[in-house]
Amino acid sequence: MLTIYESARIVGRENIRFGDPVLIDDFVLIMARETITIGNYVHIACFSSITGGQEVVMGDFTALSQGARIFTATDDFTGHGFGNTTIDEKYRNTTRRPVHVGRFCIIGANSVVLPGVTIGEGAVVGAGSVVSRDLEPWGVYVGNRRIRERDQAGVEQNHRRFLEDRLA
Repeated sequence: MLTIYESARIVGRENIRFGDPVLIDDFVLIMARETITIGNYVHIACFSSITGGQEVVMGDFTALSQGARIFTATDDFTGHGFGNTTIDEKYRNTTRRPVHVGRFCIIGANSVVLPGVTIGEGAVVGAGSVVSRDLEPWGVYVGNRRIRERDQAGVEQNHRRFLEDRLA
């Protein structure tokens, strides 16, 4: 079941492949100029966004917490670039790259995931983080720093129990 609350804004819905179930809260913004794949059992919480015009993949059992952002494009103002989307691309210094979020991942509230990042299966991103590089599977991260391990065996056992209960 796909549930999109009334105040969510989705542009390019024809470019999105939705799993089942998916819950998209009010005040979410998704700009889908390229393919966005949202897996099964995904929750995108209020005031979150996915923007930038490149591919995004969110694996099964993932969550984008309140206010979290996934950017697939960004301007670099340290070089020659200036302006914003109102300026022709040749005057800007823009990076555009896909973002991939593995299964069982949680991106904490008010976090930002930058273009080109892959978040490995089972990784958790702490609230308020800025993720600028790939994160290895099954870690708990604050920003790009791994602070501890996640209980992979426990998650996988719980997942098996979940699947068994669904079949019962």
